Amino acid sequence: GCIGALDGTHIPAYVPIHMQDRFRGRKNFTSQNVLAAVDFDLRFIYVLAGWEGFDHDSYVLQDVLSRPNGLIIPE
Repeated sequence: GCIGALDGTHIPAYVPIHMQDRFRGRKNFTSQNVLAAVDFDLRFIYVLAGWEGFDHDSYVLQDVLSRPNGLIIPE
C-alpha cells in the first residue's frame, strides 16, 4: 500500500546550553527533527516533532513505526 508522501525536516530549536550538542545537526545549528506524512490530497495524516537534530531520519522513522499510535502503513 501507499500513504502518499513521507519526509523529515529540521526546524530551528532553542534548547538549554547543556542540551545543545544533542540538538546540533549536520548543518551545525540546533534543531529538532520533524517527520510528516501526507495523503494523496496533501492532507497531513501524521506529524512527529521533538527528536533531537543530531538523530538520523531512520531512527525517527523506526520510532514512528513502533509506537502504539504511530504511523500505520497499509499492506
